[in-house]
Amino acid sequence: MTQQIGYSDAGVDIDAATRATDKIKELARRTFNKHTLSEIGSFGGMYDGSFPDVTQPVLVASVDGVGTKLKIAFLAGIHDTVGRDLVNHCVNDILVQGARPLFFLDYIATGKLSPEVVATVIEGITKGCSENGCVLLGGETAEMPGFYAAGEYDVAGFIVGVVGRERVIDGKQIAPGDVLLAVPSAGLHTNGYSLARKLFFEVAGYSVKTHVAKLGTTVGEALLAPHISYLKLLSPLLDQKVIKGLAHITGGGLVDNIPRILPEGTSVRIRKGSWPVLPIFDLLQQIGNVSEPEMFRTFNMGVGMVVVCARAEVARITDAMQQVGQTCYEIGEVVQGNREVFIE
Repeated sequence: MTQQIGYSDAGVDIDAATRATDKIKELARRTFNKHTLSEIGSFGGMYDGSFPDVTQPVLVASVDGVGTKLKIAFLAGIHDTVGRDLVNHCVNDILVQGARPLFFLDYIATGKLSPEVVATVIEGITKGCSENGCVLLGGETAEMPGFYAAGEYDVAGFIVGVVGRERVIDGKQIAPGDVLLAVPSAGLHTNGYSLARKLFFEVAGYSVKTHVAKLGTTVGEALLAPHISYLKLLSPLLDQKVIKGLAHITGGGLVDNIPRILPEGTSVRIRKGSWPVLPIFDLLQQIGNVSEPEMFRTFNMGVGMVVVCARAEVARITDAMQQVGQTCYEIGEVVQGNREVFIE
């Protein structure tokens, strides 16, 4: 063969990757702080690990994605929200153990790299990082021809935070008689989208542009509602040691996530109707005739975070939330049992 074949002939555009990286560097620098010791593009991101204000620092790490919520972004052509969702999801995952975020890493993979789309996703990530006081320390953008459908990509995030050992929230002190407080979600957050897409698009025949009166918005806008970060809301309470346990309500809903923080010998009873269920969940159940147990195990049902505390601390916590304009709801209590959730 006399014809010269290069990487671009295999579908990989190194020049496009370089343009994307240049834009990412510009965006990431907006999140840097005094602890940041390296630039985007280094083989490894460096972060100053001295924490003079934290006694016996414990690092808490988590990794996650946004699942098939990305399919909604592809259909709607909106790419600046899923990155923020990703950061907020990861922040909440380490928040439940009392940790505040330090730095974040992202991974974006696509079939054919579009610098503009990648930059838009990163804009969402940097916005999420800035809002949560978190440094975007590095990441990876992978172009893999033939691996993803045209116009599609996947994104995942890795976060590291810190908490003093004496302030770790581990649920070990949860006991019968304690109270469950629900902090509302904004929608599906980042879970249950495979079922939601089937119900809205296949069963009901909606598109992302369909305006639904019950939702007061289009299907696309409702499904792209943000995944809320609860860091700013709960951060002041972390230092007061009034929270015994936190459960981020993600995949598995209330039924599977609350038991993750319960000690041996305890269960919880949750009272239906004790918090407002968002219209989108009622609509999904109606469209698919979905059973109630299936709804509670697939979706968050309007609850983004559950706070477990002693009865004596309820007023203190609810007052603190009300001062920043957030309403929470008393939805149940801890009882004796075998790490189960009873919804009655």
